[in-house]
Amino acid sequence: MSVKVVAEIGINHNGDIKIAKQLIDVAVVAGCDYVKFQKRNPDVCVPEEQKEVIRETPWGDMTYLEYKYRMEFDENQYREIDAYCKLRKIKWFASVWDEDSVKFMKRYSNIMKIPSALITNDSLIYQASESCSYLMMSTGMSDEDEIEHAVRIANPDLIFHTNSAYPSPVEDLNLNYINWLKEKYPDKEIGYSGHEFGLIPTCAAVVMGVSWVERHITLDRTMWGSDQMASVEPHGMIKLVKYIKNIEKSMGTKGPREVFPSEMEKRETLRG
Repeated sequence: MSVKVVAEIGINHNGDIKIAKQLIDVAVVAGCDYVKFQKRNPDVCVPEEQKEVIRETPWGDMTYLEYKYRMEFDENQYREIDAYCKLRKIKWFASVWDEDSVKFMKRYSNIMKIPSALITNDSLIYQASESCSYLMMSTGMSDEDEIEHAVRIANPDLIFHTNSAYPSPVEDLNLNYINWLKEKYPDKEIGYSGHEFGLIPTCAAVVMGVSWVERHITLDRTMWGSDQMASVEPHGMIKLVKYIKNIEKSMGTKGPREVFPSEMEKRETLRG
C-alpha cells in the first residue's frame, strides 16, 4: 500500500484565497494525495478572556477575535476551494476544531481529523466520529492515558504520531513511538505528522512503516504566521514526495536473498 501524503495548508494561507490556491498548486505538482485546512468557529474556539486582547498583525492592530476571523475562510471561500481542488484533481479535508465546524465540513468531505489540541474533547470526538467515514486523530501534547481514552471514544481509522512543538526539536520526536502504536493498535493505520526542520525524520517514519505522512506546506517559511517556520517550502515538498516514492520502491520484500537482474552482468564479470 502506497503511503498517502497530506500537504497541510492549515492557516498558512493567512486568510488569502489566492495563497490557498497557490499552495494547492504546489501540492498537485509535488504529487501529494490530499491538502488539508483547519476549520474553526472563532466565537467558540477563542477563550472569552482572549477575545478583546489586541494583537499586532500585518493588517494592523486588531482584537484576537478579529484576527481569528481574518484568518478564517467563509462558506463562499470554501466553496471556491472545493471547486478548485476538483479542478486540480486533488482531495481535501480539514481538522475540525469545534462542533460547528464538524457540521460544516460534513458537506465537503467524508474525512475529518481531530487535532492534537482537542483529543480530550469527548463531545467533539463523538460528533466527528458520527459525521465522517474516515476519522484521523493526532497524539501531540498528550499522555498515554489521554490517547487511550480518545481512541476508545473515537475509534479512529488513523492515529498520527506527532510532536506539537512548532518547530519540533529533533531529540523530542521519539519516532520509536510509531512502533509502540503499531503494536498497541494493530487494527489501526498509523501515520506521522511532522513539525520538525528538514525531511529526514519524516523519511525515517516511512521506513518504519507509517501509511500516512502529513507536513505543513508554505510558499516561504519567512512569511508571517505561527506555523510557517515548521512548514515545508515548495521545493522541499517536491523532494519529500520523491523520497517517499523512492523509499517504497527500495523496500522490496521479505524472504530469501535473490540475485536481481541488475546484478547479473557484474556477477558474470567477477565470477565467470
